[in-house]
Amino acid sequence: MSIRERLSGNEAVATAMKQINPDVVAAFPITPSTEIPQYFSTFVSNGQVDTNFVAVESEHSAMSACIGSEAAGARTMTATSANGLSLMWEMIYIASSLRLPIVMSLVNRAVSGPLNIHNDHSDAMGARDSGWIQLFSENNQEAYDNTIMAIRIAEHKDVKLPTMVCQDGFITSHSIENIELIEDEKVKQFVGKYTPEHYLLDRENPMAIGPLDLQAYLFEHKAQQGIAMKNAKKVILEVAKEFEAMTGRKYELYEKYKMEDAEYVIICMNSTAGTAKAAADELRSQGIKAGVLKVRVFRPFPGEEIAKELSNAKSIAILDKADSLNGQGGALFEDVVSGMYHQKLNIPTINYIYGIGGRDTTVNDIKSVYEDLMKIDENSIVENPYRYLGLRGDK
Repeated sequence: MSIRERLSGNEAVATAMKQINPDVVAAFPITPSTEIPQYFSTFVSNGQVDTNFVAVESEHSAMSACIGSEAAGARTMTATSANGLSLMWEMIYIASSLRLPIVMSLVNRAVSGPLNIHNDHSDAMGARDSGWIQLFSENNQEAYDNTIMAIRIAEHKDVKLPTMVCQDGFITSHSIENIELIEDEKVKQFVGKYTPEHYLLDRENPMAIGPLDLQAYLFEHKAQQGIAMKNAKKVILEVAKEFEAMTGRKYELYEKYKMEDAEYVIICMNSTAGTAKAAADELRSQGIKAGVLKVRVFRPFPGEEIAKELSNAKSIAILDKADSLNGQGGALFEDVVSGMYHQKLNIPTINYIYGIGGRDTTVNDIKSVYEDLMKIDENSIVENPYRYLGLRGDK
């Protein structure tokens, strides 16, 4: 029987980590993820886990320690945000290229500068091509569930890639919500014991980590990473089915909300999905066929699958909580329209950059997007596909 609790998103993730009981956690504090290693260090000091907690001097050192421990054969986890992820940058790529299944909680926050400690997705979007699997969490329950599933996904023999579990800084990380926890023994049974095939401390089978990799081999090794990322789609769904059997909670690559007959569709990620659902409910009560598609898995990106869900839409809006600063829209927009193109789906589609630096996004803001979609459908023209939502002075 599940355990009902009231926890913040950070507490929920730390609790999942306690139940997983990793061999090593190496972390350095940064707002708004600080509470995760803080709570977890309490579990260590209280003897609730036997994890080796490594308090390091920087985020670069944190990821370096994670790489060393995971390469040695230890199940390893960490947490960070924004500038902390930026300081890890060199090591982020090394972790994925070495195929080390580290699991990291990324509490999304704006990357400097100027300095801002509040939520947007610029940290995760900056790392989107680093070779890490990226799972996004609408609420505290999903942050908890995704953290548990991430272990199984990352360590799967056909994947072996590090995984980020994202949630919105302060919006979910510090907000307390009702949550259903899984019993400790069930979590331990679900994640299983980590038994890597190759690791540095295996004296019978010596190996090298991080060798020089020049023209003769690097291309092939990068292609192998790409194949592993494609494999992850199937593995994510398989793990989700097992998780559903254990908890009754169903997860897929994305979530469809009132999409069966939706004519006007908003695509978004993380906590904004809850606001979009509320807006869709209001419009549905007025007879407007509004729908929401929430992307849960951003890497690997389910472009083909999402495109197939959009075939009945009359117009589509894609919301990006980070600006790629390229004049051609945000990362989520680019990936969705790429998938649509390859499925020969030509539907009027617009992009909104929103919520930068923690700018509030209300139900009325989302309803204004649906109103724009209805105007586009009525006029059969997209005057400006690249827009801002909630920008002061924007007309």
